[in-house]
This record gives sequence, structure tokens and C-alpha cells, in this order.
Amino acid sequence: MDFTRYLKQYPDADGRFGKYGGAYLPEQLIPAFREITHAYQTICHSSDFINELRRIRREFQGRPTPVYHCKTLSRKLGSCQIYLKREDLNHTGAHKLNHCMGEGLLAQFMGKKRIIAETGAGQHGVALATAAAFFGLECTIYMGEVDIAKQAPNVARMKVLGANVVPVSTGLKTLKEAVDAAFEDYLQNYETTIYCIGSAVGPHPFPMMVRDFQFVVGEEARAQFQEMMGFLPDVVTACVGGGSNSIGFFLPFVNDPVDIVGVEPLGRSSNLGDHAASMSYGTEGVMHGFDSIMLKDAEGNPAPVYSIASGLDYPSVGPEHAFLRDVGRVKYEVASDEEAVDAFFKLSRYEGIIPALESSHAVAYAMKLAKQMGTGSILVNLSGRGDKDLDYVIEHYGYGEKYADFK
Repeated sequence: MDFTRYLKQYPDADGRFGKYGGAYLPEQLIPAFREITHAYQTICHSSDFINELRRIRREFQGRPTPVYHCKTLSRKLGSCQIYLKREDLNHTGAHKLNHCMGEGLLAQFMGKKRIIAETGAGQHGVALATAAAFFGLECTIYMGEVDIAKQAPNVARMKVLGANVVPVSTGLKTLKEAVDAAFEDYLQNYETTIYCIGSAVGPHPFPMMVRDFQFVVGEEARAQFQEMMGFLPDVVTACVGGGSNSIGFFLPFVNDPVDIVGVEPLGRSSNLGDHAASMSYGTEGVMHGFDSIMLKDAEGNPAPVYSIASGLDYPSVGPEHAFLRDVGRVKYEVASDEEAVDAFFKLSRYEGIIPALESSHAVAYAMKLAKQMGTGSILVNLSGRGDKDLDYVIEHYGYGEKYADFK
């Protein structure tokens, strides 16, 4: 497949990446999503919008974030060198603000007074609450009770920023149920509200919009690595839940001679209900208004999922990821809870960087791959920092003494 015109060709006018994507909506929401699509297509070609977004990224978010060479960690693993794109240094501590500020600008352009969202790890909720404060908008965040208990620091940050955090107590009380609740709210309030979906998922145009806003991550990283080294990395990798950080990181490299690998959460095991690795174990299906690869139960409904990383425990994946896998451009691997925790502590101890548990999955894969490669370079998108995970990790794993040594 020729990727030179990829961004011009995908998604198509119906919001599809090959057979994936689209917009499966209740009849009353069709006009609302058409309005969003028209507004986005208008402002994304506006110099005023682009210049304002660039100003926000530079002056408010602190972009560009740097690329960092993990010298000590690489030496411990062998001769292959690991580099990090430091999205943990983006304001609010993760990549999520990249699309939330764009969505906030869109809401302002459309005259909406309120923005709502779901969140799992809480980083999207914090980012959207930040955007709401910046633009003077009301904000409601839906979050599963399980995730609220695991991510107390982020819940506190959302409330301090002025957001209304609504606990979701149905089902498994995690990310899927939070999405369900946010969609129910949007059905009732779409005239005054915009639902700012937290990943590269959902009905068209959200997979496209989130991808476009996150494209800056890979665009910066590609230029920074080439300036630093004079050539491109052998492998680029990022964690994949819904897929927002990874799709923005991957796409600037799709036309380059670079291996691209997404890392899904294997959780406790490959048994259904013990993981959230939809690309590895799922089949095609429709949920939350879009067609992609999803994990299903015996009746064909979205299966229960699990991951130590709250931001990855979603039973489907962005439609563009499914398409890139089918055309053979991106490979998808897995990392278990134990591997992620090991990477969490090793990056902390040997580089002084505490990563989010989500990002730790990509670091874990990079560590394993570095040993296999022997030489070369791997660029990891460190999508978020681990402050939010410290209480949970310490409670369940202590201070990481057993993970200090390399085997």
C-alpha cells in the first residue's frame, strides 16, 4: 500500500478506514454529529484556528516536549538504545491535553456552553477539566467507581479544576460503563453540550479529530530524533487502549522505513475477562457508534475486560488501528501487568522517570525487544507520568525492591 497520500485518503467521506469506523448513531444524534463534522472541517482549514492552537500548545501546554535518551536503562539491557518521547512533560502530565484543547476550541467555535467526557485513568478527565477552565466552559466527567478508587489523585485534580465528577456504578464500573453514561448525557443535552470523546474511538468525526490533534506528538518526535541522530529509529512503539496517543505518534512514520508496534494490555492472562487486548484476541464488531475490532462474550456483546492500567481497559480499539493492522503497516503485541509493573519500577530507578502504568506497557515491550534486537534504536511514546498510579502501585507492589535487578 502506498502511504504517501494516506492522510488525504483516510478516513473517507463516511468516516471509514477501509471497512472500519463510520457513525452508528441514534436518529436524534445524527444532526448533532453532522454539526460537529461541519464545524471541524471549517475550523481545521482556518489560519485563525491553527495559529491559536499553536499558541496554546507553545504558551500553555509547554510544547514541544523533548525526546530523551535512556542511557542507563539501555546499558542495562545491552547495546540497543531506547529513547522516550516525553509526553509526561506535556501540561497535565499526559498526551490527552493535545486533543482536549482542540476540542475546547471547537466547542467555543460552535457556541456550546458545556463539555462532557468519560475517563478511565483520569488523564483525559483532568485534561478536559483543564480545557474547560481555560475556555470558561462547564464540565462533567463520567468515571467508573473502580477507576475512581484507583485514581484518587486525578479525581481530586478534576474537582479542583471545577469539573463535576459523576461516579458510574453499573456493570464493571470501569471505562466502558463511563462511556455509556456519557453517551446517555449527550443524548439529552446535545443542543448545549459537546461530548469530547477521550480517545481515537467513537462515531465519525472523533477518530479523525483526535488523530489530527495528536499528530503533533509523532511529528515532533520524528523531527527531533532525526535532528538528534541524523537518521530515524528502527522501531517506534506506544501503548494502545482506545489508541489516541499511539495513532498520533505512529502516523508521521507510516511512510518511513520504520517498524511500528502498538502494545496492548495482556493483564493477568489471555483468558477472556483477564485482559483488554482487543487487537490480539477480538473480532470485528460495533460498539459506542463505530465499527472496529472488539472483545466479545458468548452472546456477541462487549466482553468484560481488565488491565492494571485504567486507561487501557476498553473492549475495543480505534478503527484506524484496526485498518493499519489489516494492511500490514502496524504490528500489535502485548505486555502483561507484571511486565508493565517491572518496567514502571525500572524506568523509575534507572532513569528517574516515573511512568504512567499505561505507558509502562510500551516501555516493557521496548525493554524486551531491545534484548532481542541487540543493536539499533527504539523510540517509545511515554504518553503519561505515573503520579496518578503511585498510591495503587505502592499498596499492591510496595516500593519495587524485587524489580530493582535485571535478570
